[in-house]
Amino acid sequence: MESSRSGRSRRRRRVRRRPLLYAALVAVVISGVTAGGTVYVKARAHDGGRAVSSAASASGSSPAVEEEASVEPVTQPAVDRTALLGKAMKAVSLPSGAAVSAAVLDLDSGQSAVYGEADFATASIVKVDVLAALLLRAQDEGRHLTAAEKAYAVKMIEASDNASATALWDAIGKADGLDAANKRFGMTDTSAGADGLWGLTRTTAKDQLTLLQQVFGTDSLLSSASRAYVRELMESVNADQRWGVSAAAEGGTTALKNGWLPRSTTGLWVVNSIGRIRAADGTSYLVAVLSSGTATQAKGISLVESAAGAAVSAFTAK
Repeated sequence: MESSRSGRSRRRRRVRRRPLLYAALVAVVISGVTAGGTVYVKARAHDGGRAVSSAASASGSSPAVEEEASVEPVTQPAVDRTALLGKAMKAVSLPSGAAVSAAVLDLDSGQSAVYGEADFATASIVKVDVLAALLLRAQDEGRHLTAAEKAYAVKMIEASDNASATALWDAIGKADGLDAANKRFGMTDTSAGADGLWGLTRTTAKDQLTLLQQVFGTDSLLSSASRAYVRELMESVNADQRWGVSAAAEGGTTALKNGWLPRSTTGLWVVNSIGRIRAADGTSYLVAVLSSGTATQAKGISLVESAAGAAVSAFTAK
């Protein structure tokens, strides 16, 4: 009797120990990396050196089947676009005595970068700012632009007509009106030109990127109709003015406004370009390039176009 009980006891102990043979050791196997930089892993349970799924372990069967484990993704470090932009801009040939600054925003990813903090005279790129301020004022007053205002706006943006710009400068309340609108837009480093000299408004590449977001972004004080109106005019500038940031479009479409101004005090040129480019692969960028100190307009255009291409390359580099 004792011997029978002892045998049964030993069998029970063996049964109780049997699950220990199926204790799972997890081996992590890297299975892939997504385009966004997230690493996914698979886990395999091992039963005495045999790979089994967790479900098979639980049921007592042991087919060699892999299954996805529930694990936290591992995110790769983000690309430092500011560092890439700085490196790209250093490769741009800068004429002696000239200066350049650039800012870029990838509309798809939301990433942005700025090179240079100095302010520059706007020349005619301020005309986009003037139109944005006019549209904001009209919205505040609950009205549409008048026929005269529309006629001025078309000539001011598409042909860069200075007389039309002066008429709308007066309509927005001159320097005070522009400064007030820019404060609402979030442009903290832009100051309107004094004594009616709107072309001598001072701005930074970063602030011009902020202005472009008011026109091409969705988080804007401007209504969708106002934004569409500005975009339409910037897409329709005269053919001889479609230089500048468009050089970085690589066959895609562009909406832009350029500015060029010889300074009477030095004889040197201010040449600027701002806008949205849509590359051939469909990616859209907001780009602002400001420059000063070139001996000719042609050299200023060459500098701006080289800088625009370099700036966008900081976002297309992998």
